[in-house]
Amino acid sequence: MKLVIQRVTESSVSIDGELYSSINKGFLVLVGISDSDTKEIADRYIEKMVKLRIFEDENGKTNLSLKDVGGEVLMVSQFTLYANCKKGNRPSFTQAGAPDMASDLYDYMCEKTKEYVPVVKKGVFGAEMMVSLVNDGPFTIVLDESLVG
Repeated sequence: MKLVIQRVTESSVSIDGELYSSINKGFLVLVGISDSDTKEIADRYIEKMVKLRIFEDENGKTNLSLKDVGGEVLMVSQFTLYANCKKGNRPSFTQAGAPDMASDLYDYMCEKTKEYVPVVKKGVFGAEMMVSLVNDGPFTIVLDESLVG
């Protein structure tokens, strides 16, 4: 599993030129799922993500979590996080999760995140989406196998 977490002041997803979902202050989370990922792995990532203290407190220190600031989450599936570019110039995506399994796990992650954060929006799995964001900072964190115990 790979999560690219971007602290945003706003973010949105449009499909076919129409606004599909949007959030205000919070996280835009790009979600990459591999064939070996499970609900148990997803649970660890979600808990780590929602507890990240990357919002500034009254002293300008990154000391506050999503809950502390009333933040929202926009989760967008992105199999291209598993691009392998070692050979040639055309990426291979064979490490990305099979669509049916990855779609189910993505939906699970969106629902599970709602246990921690009241406002969780999402994109459409497998759809061609236009993602917009205002990255606050910019502040971007990548969580993957090497960073989540």
